[in-house]
Amino acid sequence: MHKSLLLYPLILIVFALGMFLAVERGLKLDPPRITDDASRITHHASRPPPPALQPSSGVGPSASLLANLRQNFEDPLTRLFVQLILIVLAARVCGSLMRKAGQPAVIGEMIAGILLGPSLMGWLWPGFFQTVFPPASLGTLRMLSQIGVCLFMFVIGMELDIAQLKQQALTAVFVSQVSILFPYLLGVLGALWLFPSLAAAGTTFLAFALFIGISMSITAFPVLARILEERGLTKTALGSTALACAATDDVTAWTVLAFVVAIVKADGLASAVLSIVLVLLFVALMLFWVKPRVPRWLGLTALESGAPSKGVMAGVVVFLFGCAFITDVIGIHAIFGSFLAGVAMPSHGELRNSLRVRLEQFSSVFLLPLFFAFTGLRTQIGLLQEPAGWLICLALIAVATVGKLGGSMLAARTTGIDWVDSFALGALMNTRGLVELIALNIGYDLGILSPPIFTMLVLMALVTTGMTGPLLTLSDHLRARHASRPQLQPADGHRF
Repeated sequence: MHKSLLLYPLILIVFALGMFLAVERGLKLDPPRITDDASRITHHASRPPPPALQPSSGVGPSASLLANLRQNFEDPLTRLFVQLILIVLAARVCGSLMRKAGQPAVIGEMIAGILLGPSLMGWLWPGFFQTVFPPASLGTLRMLSQIGVCLFMFVIGMELDIAQLKQQALTAVFVSQVSILFPYLLGVLGALWLFPSLAAAGTTFLAFALFIGISMSITAFPVLARILEERGLTKTALGSTALACAATDDVTAWTVLAFVVAIVKADGLASAVLSIVLVLLFVALMLFWVKPRVPRWLGLTALESGAPSKGVMAGVVVFLFGCAFITDVIGIHAIFGSFLAGVAMPSHGELRNSLRVRLEQFSSVFLLPLFFAFTGLRTQIGLLQEPAGWLICLALIAVATVGKLGGSMLAARTTGIDWVDSFALGALMNTRGLVELIALNIGYDLGILSPPIFTMLVLMALVTTGMTGPLLTLSDHLRARHASRPQLQPADGHRF
């Protein structure tokens, strides 16, 4: 030990002396001359000399240091790190605040995306916003956010309980279909008024009207499930009915959206028909051939294991992205393939729960906030400065609420559910959340939704999702008042 302590300074001295002599000798060498490649000579001559060789401009060392730091910040990877830090922190803080306020964390994460965009940061601190989120850097965020959405849709597919749908098929199908058809019709009728001034340039009325209808009729199944879980309603009759209705609604809405995307992206009627036929074939293949064979492909050990091996995880991820690739090539969005891959996963055993926990935690903590931020960067509330813009936004919120909540409530009452539970079910079905943002971004990417109408619909998704908690509290209050009074029995035998 003592010899090592004495030897180490000697090694450092030799190293420093060797470095000094090598650098001194190197500075006296002639610069390299390349004669065998004219292009390399031209390229070498055109490059500016390194900062150390440039003549002094009289700038002090502190200014030079700041210039170097700024130059390093311009590196795409460095800027991406800054973006990721800001996005994840903002999503966690806003999500926690919303959770304390009795709202789902996803609302806070959606708000965080808007706060980081031009609506707030770009307005309060435009220089910093342009430095951190320049347009050239958004491509990487978009790709990462799309991966997060695919993982999220895969988890949604795994959470789809087909057995529960069969148990409540009549109520679920009737309520979900009415809750889609009624607001969809209102959305298409509203498109007659919105199209001349708010549709994107170059789009057709058919594409615009179909997407407005979709935006009015979507229910966010995962957000609804989280709300039921937080309120302890999952095992109740209302909770099970709401889950069955929302799951059926999701399947129907994504099917309709797949067909709409196929029609919009196709060059003509023949291409649209071909895309739809290929989608139907792929769905049939996944449900009737792949799904029954997945348990055998994975093996009994993998199905019952609570900690899948790296090989199983790799296989699942390849399967997920392979399905996403196929639907993307067919002509619809990659998220549909991810959703079908989740539906095809085995519904028994510990594997599904293990995959859900692993993928959902990674996507919800890291990748989905990127999607919210990317959506927020597209949301420009400043475009609604005119009173007319805000009036249109309020009208969209009202139409969406009347269509979804009102349609679901009337359909549920028709099946024999009392008015209070019908109102609560309608409030749950009016939840849009993240699923709505996914559909809106698809419409924006396809050049159908203009920035103003995109902003209005994002605000509509936020408001209708935020309404769910207070409306459920109101339904609890009405139920308590109703229970404290003598029950009146009308002629048809239903309570009211």
